[in-house]
Amino acid sequence: MSDQILLQLHNITKSFGPVRALRGVHLEVNRGEVHALIGENGAGKSTLMKILSGAEKPDSGELIYDGKSYHPANPADARLSGIAMIYQELTLAPHLTVEENVTLGIEQSKFGFAKSRKKAVQEALAILGQPDLDPATRVDRLSIAKQQLVEIARALVLETRLVIMDEPTSSLTAADTQALFEVIRRLKAKGIAVIYISHFLEEVQQICDRYTVLRDGQTVGKGNMAGTPVLHLIEQMVGRSLEDMYPHIPHEIGKPVLEVQNLQGRNILPKNASFILHRGEILGISGLVGAGRTEMIRCLFGLDHVKNGQVKISGKPNLHAEYISPGRALESGLDLLSENRKEEGLAVNLPIFSNITLSALQHISRKGWLNLAKEQQTALEWCQKMNVKCRNPEQPVSALSGGNQQKVSIARLLNHNSDILFMDEPTRGIDVGSKAEIYRLIQTLASQGKAIVVISSYLPELIGICDTLAVMHRGELSGIKPIKQWTEHDIMLFATSGVLA
Repeated sequence: MSDQILLQLHNITKSFGPVRALRGVHLEVNRGEVHALIGENGAGKSTLMKILSGAEKPDSGELIYDGKSYHPANPADARLSGIAMIYQELTLAPHLTVEENVTLGIEQSKFGFAKSRKKAVQEALAILGQPDLDPATRVDRLSIAKQQLVEIARALVLETRLVIMDEPTSSLTAADTQALFEVIRRLKAKGIAVIYISHFLEEVQQICDRYTVLRDGQTVGKGNMAGTPVLHLIEQMVGRSLEDMYPHIPHEIGKPVLEVQNLQGRNILPKNASFILHRGEILGISGLVGAGRTEMIRCLFGLDHVKNGQVKISGKPNLHAEYISPGRALESGLDLLSENRKEEGLAVNLPIFSNITLSALQHISRKGWLNLAKEQQTALEWCQKMNVKCRNPEQPVSALSGGNQQKVSIARLLNHNSDILFMDEPTRGIDVGSKAEIYRLIQTLASQGKAIVVISSYLPELIGICDTLAVMHRGELSGIKPIKQWTEHDIMLFATSGVLA
């Protein structure tokens, strides 16, 4: 068995000032296996992978890779050792070609001129099931799924023996996810090990051979994936029994607060969207990625250009959707949680307290002067309510894990206290325990009379928390029906064909 072991980590510790990120982690990965690394946000997964990929150095502990002591000086050293890290946020140069991205940093030259590596790139793409992908294609012309394959091709050209994938399916469709799984199986067949980090436990069960669970910087569980129930994994992650993943808090659906008629985007999507949203209602919007769901709420919030459409907010006279701006939307009681938290949802270089209060400075100011003490106190209260794991509200948002960044985004939304909330992929990048907290929060908001639109690519959560549902197919929105009248089959049928069962 020792010949099968590729990587061993013993008692790894790491602290950042007073914060102990890792308290003694143990991890063992075999050659040619897909190993799940799971845990809540802040459990230490990202820190551990940064140590493996050479971006951080452990305070103590032993790393053994391929039978030898392993101490990478930097990420380049780790790559040359055969360890590749594929981050949730892809690290590609969009203006360069596939070949240029694959060979970036490992170029070979002759007489000062870069040698073509086209053949090696084509061989790597063929292994990944993409023999027809032209290495001369610019990366910004590829889908997210194809861009991810370019990252993996880079690892193959480097003759990598261990690939680390961090939330690889967070931006993929169901079909693209299955295609990625086939790629992972090909890597496994070549003897390449994969460490697979994901909050989607159903996916983990489908693709992984073994698992290791981290909680509060420590290894708390490990074993074979086959035969391990999802509930058991969740209980190890959160350290308690999670009885109800989708809590239900009684709430009444009241009068209409938002009426949308014949909304059309200037940039094609949405083609035609009409719906009525009521006070206290949680309306789910399903559909494939690219169907126009996000574009629809961006048009309603004034972020995307509108070609046609009428909007009626809280009984006020009809307003042509073309005249909506983000400022007017906020004044009218609409607020948006963007799916793109890094570029639109947060100012990542600013501290937590600034991000939480930024869109509601009127609550902490008087006659144009900010009450800094009140701003800090407000942010601290929201960090406690949302269970944001941070040193203090003065910490930059960029220093937080992805899940905690998402919690700060939601805290900003709630601090503004709008009546109508658009929530686009509200649980993306959030661990299972925190998802249950977000679901309870959404139910609580509905019980307070808030009207909520939830866009999600994860059908179980839409079915679990929503009162009503509509599905979008190529820019066309179906009629709204109570959630009990939908099945997953009916939802996918309309999403893929535009036909109602």
